[in-house]
Amino acid sequence: MKVMKFGGSSVADADRIRTVAGLVRGAARAGRVVVVLSALRGITDLLVSAARAAESGTEDFRGALETLRTRHLEAVRGLFPPAEQAGVITPLTLMANELEEVLHGVELLHECTHRTMDLAMSFGERMSCAIFTAFLASQGEPSSYVDAREIIVTDERFGAGAVDFAASYPRVAARLASAPGVPVVPGFIAATPGGVTTTLGRNGSDYTASIVGAGAGAELIEIWTDVDGVLSADPRVVPNAFVIPRVSFEEAMELSYFGARVIHPSTMIPAVEKRIPILIRNTLNPSAPGTLIGGGGKRVDHPVTGIASIEGISLLNIEGGGMIGIPGIAARIFSALAREGVNIIMISQASSEHTISLVFKAGEADRALAALRRELALELETGRLEELELVRDLVVISVIGENMRGTPGTAGRIFSALGSAGVNVLVIAQGSSERNISLVVSGGQHVAAIRTIHDAFLGTPR
Repeated sequence: MKVMKFGGSSVADADRIRTVAGLVRGAARAGRVVVVLSALRGITDLLVSAARAAESGTEDFRGALETLRTRHLEAVRGLFPPAEQAGVITPLTLMANELEEVLHGVELLHECTHRTMDLAMSFGERMSCAIFTAFLASQGEPSSYVDAREIIVTDERFGAGAVDFAASYPRVAARLASAPGVPVVPGFIAATPGGVTTTLGRNGSDYTASIVGAGAGAELIEIWTDVDGVLSADPRVVPNAFVIPRVSFEEAMELSYFGARVIHPSTMIPAVEKRIPILIRNTLNPSAPGTLIGGGGKRVDHPVTGIASIEGISLLNIEGGGMIGIPGIAARIFSALAREGVNIIMISQASSEHTISLVFKAGEADRALAALRRELALELETGRLEELELVRDLVVISVIGENMRGTPGTAGRIFSALGSAGVNVLVIAQGSSERNISLVVSGGQHVAAIRTIHDAFLGTPR
């Protein structure tokens, strides 16, 4: 068995849906296939806008509803002959009417709770799957709609439900085993034990594919998107960036966390735990081999696999002799930031204990600064700590590679190359795994830095 997940760009319109159906039918001839679909491109954002408009009490949400109906009707008319359209349009109309009732309730109450928002957003995937299931059947490929809310169980954390894997995996296995033909599962959505609709948060459809693959014991999970695979660097920054044929799970996690947007790290966790390989493929270029995540075998013959970056970063420096030899100062700093919900991307501390550098996204900078000024007020007033220094407009660059482990001289090559290019490095961090060396540079130097490192280690495809 393999799971094939298609994102919104892959099912944007009738032509794209037809292409996806062809890929699924071809795969189904070779073995058991489960399909996970996102909403049509742009529909989830449209649903969020409609819910917010209804909450504000305006009539704008009715225009969004009309757009929703039009987009799906256009897809149906582009896929089915006139004689077959009514059978597909009827369930779509019923769902659109149900959504209108939900939004009318929001309008009357002037309130859209997280629970209601999850329900509103669920219609995108449900409607795209209804169309796709019917189209597969019309092409002679037996298929069945499997509602993800019947098989994936979460808590009541609406907007980003935490999955109960122990409850979900048996349901996934049993339901898919009994589903005739190609099971089509809506991504992104799930339900509480009581059956209340929830969503899985960012990149939820990828997460659904990973959960379904793990629960069903799949041999492979394919994530079909609009790029050829995981690239050695951002092609907008490095014109000669190339597709990496194979990466380890750990490398993929690092690359994803540090800005490679092909797949979100948390969505891979069920597949990683079950050691199910993930193959990134391009719906618009299906002949491209893609990138295989996991699966063993030879990957690359050089220490660096890829380079990722995160822009819009701020750096907070905490300095002072009052930190030297004082137990608990770091704990106080991290606890204060945790209470504010600030996520720390990087930490660097001098061995003298005189300086701690913290890196986080720019949007959290002011909250972090205010929280630490409150927490360290006494130390700042008495001079044991210097005034906190906040530096903005920075970029984190992460150099990642499994083969960096135990390879002498990698860090030396990186910083020698950057020095020759005149790039000033503000902060450096390396984990004990040795597969990631991260550094912070100013926003005006990150392009030169990334290109320099890429040329030094990767150059052109090998």
